[in-house]
Amino acid sequence: MTMEKGMSSGEGPPSRSPQASAAKVTVKESEIRQPCEEKRGGFVLVHAGAGYHSESKAKEYKHVCKRACQKAIEKLQAGALATDAVTAALVELEDSPFTNAGMGSNLNLLGEIECDASIMDGKSLNFGAVGALSGIKNPVSVANRLLCEGQKGKLSAGRIPPCFLVGEGAYRWAVDHGIPSCPPSIMTTRFSLAAFKRNKRKLELAEKVETDFIQLKKRRQSSAKENDSGTLDTVGAVVVDHEGNVAAAVSSGGLALKHPGRVGQAALYGCGCWAENTGAHNPYSTAVSTSGCGEHLVRTILARECSHALQAEDAHQALLETMQNKFISSPFLASEDGVLGGVIVLRSCRCSSESDSSPNKQTLLDCSIQMCSLESSQEGLASYLWDESSSLPSIKTVEFLWSHTTESMCVGYMSAQDGKAKTHISRLPPGAVAGQSVAIEGGVCRLESPVN
Repeated sequence: MTMEKGMSSGEGPPSRSPQASAAKVTVKESEIRQPCEEKRGGFVLVHAGAGYHSESKAKEYKHVCKRACQKAIEKLQAGALATDAVTAALVELEDSPFTNAGMGSNLNLLGEIECDASIMDGKSLNFGAVGALSGIKNPVSVANRLLCEGQKGKLSAGRIPPCFLVGEGAYRWAVDHGIPSCPPSIMTTRFSLAAFKRNKRKLELAEKVETDFIQLKKRRQSSAKENDSGTLDTVGAVVVDHEGNVAAAVSSGGLALKHPGRVGQAALYGCGCWAENTGAHNPYSTAVSTSGCGEHLVRTILARECSHALQAEDAHQALLETMQNKFISSPFLASEDGVLGGVIVLRSCRCSSESDSSPNKQTLLDCSIQMCSLESSQEGLASYLWDESSSLPSIKTVEFLWSHTTESMCVGYMSAQDGKAKTHISRLPPGAVAGQSVAIEGGVCRLESPVN
């Protein structure tokens, strides 16, 4: 039985064959902005959920992803911490009635909203999270405050500050630290309430005929296409700032009709998000945010697995193998008919290159896109295409990717010198089976430090 959120979205993907095929997304060079020399650089990648996105709501999802990118870039340009930038992106995603996070989240069995969120700072490796939180409009703000308070050291009497709070305790802590509460009437939108009523009717019908396997199977097969909407879960973002620090965050309203008190991957360490700066054992800084079925993501600790894999030389190949071997084919999910999830990732490194006649430039380069079904994933793997005219004296190279086993995933991305964000709805190729196939796409961005 497929549970649905009130709204869904879609966008026409690049043309591709039913099997593994490659398409190219071309991103033009950003124009150099003259005046503001104080503006800092950086890059952000966001997602508005992995699941099913109908064509009819593409505009809404693209718009919220663009706004989220812009909010993060504004913070980065002003010199804010990577954690503040990623929080700003998540707040924008949570405030949208079209996403399953914050306002408009899925309702649980009792018709109530309970949210999960977490954030991780790649520089300090500190983590903050909340689970099953009600009455707070922006759960990610509480997670970020927990992270910040934890960096201040021990509490009175030598107590260790919390990094993860749930339920009523999380709510009281948030209010005590100046985060305003929000009445349920504002948190619940007409879209989420309508979806709740539809899902309740489906549940009641399923329970009446649960002994009739044939009828139940038919209903499950058709439910994903009913009401022009589908299952979506978890929004997230990953950021790298001008100093190369990375941060990641994730927020979710959880599964529709979940049991009260259920906590998903969005709140759990190593499952919802991960961020880690380069170090003695890490040649790359990495940031990851996940989406999908929380139980599948928790049992595979997917965010941490992806971050670890991205230390390999070929990021695209490493992520593809992780999604196949550590997720779809994970022994921890062997009993599942289909494994549903998605990730956005970035990795960055400092690199030196020869001087160039075009200093103080920032370019998003052409990237090739590969869509792979599980059966043909080794054929024609994509590689990054570097524009010969853009051999810049960059100090940071950012590789960014998204991958999903769901029917679709909506993403947006933007660099500090772009005039606007780019958005894309990635889809599995025709004939691919959700939960058994992998889509993977991405690109490369070279960032230059501003000249003071």
